[in-house]
Amino acid sequence: MQTWTCTQPGNFELQETEMPPRTSGYSLLNVRAIGICGTDIHAFAGNQPFFQYPRILGHELALEVVESESFVAGELVTIIPYFNCETCDACQQAKPNCCEKIQVFGVHIDGGMREYISVEDRFILPGNGLSAEELALVEPLSIAAHGVRRGKIQAGEKVLVMGAGPIGLFTILMAKIQGAEVEVSEPNAARLAFCEAHLDVNAATQTSYQTVIDATGNKIAIESGFAKIAHGGQYILIGLQKESISFVHPEFHKREATLMSSRNATIEDFHYVMDLLRTKKIDLKPFISHRMDWLEVGNEFQTIHEPARKIIKAIIQAKN
Repeated sequence: MQTWTCTQPGNFELQETEMPPRTSGYSLLNVRAIGICGTDIHAFAGNQPFFQYPRILGHELALEVVESESFVAGELVTIIPYFNCETCDACQQAKPNCCEKIQVFGVHIDGGMREYISVEDRFILPGNGLSAEELALVEPLSIAAHGVRRGKIQAGEKVLVMGAGPIGLFTILMAKIQGAEVEVSEPNAARLAFCEAHLDVNAATQTSYQTVIDATGNKIAIESGFAKIAHGGQYILIGLQKESISFVHPEFHKREATLMSSRNATIEDFHYVMDLLRTKKIDLKPFISHRMDWLEVGNEFQTIHEPARKIIKAIIQAKN
């Protein structure tokens, strides 16, 4: 089968690899669509934490069942790509998203940029009527849903989302579904225009917010966010970068502010997002701005990060 492998930063190779074996408790799945995540782009650029090369990227997946003991051949599914151990303290506290031994598909272990994968059945979620493109975006939507749920965001709450990349856009969407009053901090004019046109969200105007959410993964942006927390407010870090961050302790302390990270998502977040999609409370059509052919992956990744391309969300279409 054909496989795209990121052999080192800045380089993809299309390789012929062996079909994965299917053992009991696992399903053989044909990859139908792959969402391109910021994690994939950062990994290609060489600035993604928790990463080693060579690596097969891809964890935002729509899949078709080929062989399975638990699912029907031909049905569309997606996966929860955070493979947890079930035995560590985090898992025992119902926090498998931050398992101490977590293996994130396409990050710690090889992912889905190949024709077929074999996945343990407990991580597979049936699509039940969702399209391949919807299923490919369930995971990033769930990331956003988890961050909003961590913050217990309420109707009427004033929220600032920093960064209008895909996770930032989906975070805005999820916060608005909760009834929050959302503004965005985003220097890219095209992305800001998208927020205004499709999410009815404008650029930040206030000096402070009850909840600030970083979705940039940029050190300078993250550190600037501390000054935007209202007294008694909270700062949620969904974005991730490799360095230490710093803030002025007295300023943070006098606010009695809360700082929290939001890592991955849980099965509850996945079910919540899939229900929103099935009930048509989310329309993904405006978000998918680019579709790339399977054979274009190597070339497309050379420029996918460039602002001039005005990419909102890109999806790799299946080889066959």
